[in-house]
Amino acid sequence: MRDMQNEDKLFRFLRELVDVDSTTGREGEAGEKAAAFLERAGGFAVERWPVEPGRTNVFARRLPAGAPLHAVLSTHLDTVPPFFPSREEAGAIYGRGACDAKGIVAAMIFAALELARAGDDGFGLLFVVGEERNSAGALAANLRPQGARWLINGEPTESRLIRAGKGVLRLNLRAHGRCAHSAYPELGESAITKLLDGLERLRRLPLPADPVLGPTTLNVGTLRGGRAPNVIPDEAEAEVMIRLVADSAPLKADIAAALAAAGVEHEFVLEFPPIRLETAPGFATGVVAFGTDIPNLSAWGRPVLFGPGSIHLAHTSDEHILKSELVAAVDAYVRLVRYFHAR
Repeated sequence: MRDMQNEDKLFRFLRELVDVDSTTGREGEAGEKAAAFLERAGGFAVERWPVEPGRTNVFARRLPAGAPLHAVLSTHLDTVPPFFPSREEAGAIYGRGACDAKGIVAAMIFAALELARAGDDGFGLLFVVGEERNSAGALAANLRPQGARWLINGEPTESRLIRAGKGVLRLNLRAHGRCAHSAYPELGESAITKLLDGLERLRRLPLPADPVLGPTTLNVGTLRGGRAPNVIPDEAEAEVMIRLVADSAPLKADIAAALAAAGVEHEFVLEFPPIRLETAPGFATGVVAFGTDIPNLSAWGRPVLFGPGSIHLAHTSDEHILKSELVAAVDAYVRLVRYFHAR
């Protein structure tokens, strides 16, 4: 029989979380709401781990605190901009973070409460800051592992257990030139022209493919440069994101050679390798192209990836999660904790 009262509590808690602006760098209030909710529920030792001023990871474990830790449910507190508050419509909860990843935070917490009521122990929760930008929270948490054997990470996977995920390679490009009046371009050197040449060389590189993960993809995410329409630009910059499906070393060598030929400087600023993950019986499975905090939580146990909601709705103005999928996710996290506890 469905527990409608408990479901309503789940929906209210999610809306409270969504109504807090926790865009990256502003996660403090959302983390405190999650921590305080668990403290009021009782049965959990809750810790706040500072990452930066006003930004804390939240770690909670089922009491007694000395029991061996088998599995940790983990996801992130931050969201991408712009913030917009919650609303309910047609059996769904809308708002920034509804599926990425505050719906997952709510489902994990309510799964933890259900496990605690049933007398299960040996599990914990870890909510981190900064996943959407630089994984600052995960990197900090990885310095203080708690001995867990399994990490059940949450991202919107359409309620599938993920077998594999693409990696990430992010790089910054910079080109230098010499200013001149645009009426006399021969007196200057255009940094933008250099940068465009370098980007075109990148776009023409042969990129590897994987039979499970599919093709490597490349996105030119930002472009900046120039001073005025009538000035030959002396500086130009770009940010590029590549989704990896194989070892990055050969590709990085090709990138370096292509950009050097165009006279463009580069810096690799972020890299996560492709991941292969554990699955469990009774769950649909799939693969994903997006990155997660899993590579930066390597000290927290063997990784599993599962979450309600769709990545195709995350980061959009239509972001939402179905109430039915949110409720089902609570049961799914309970089953996953018990399955991996027994392994």
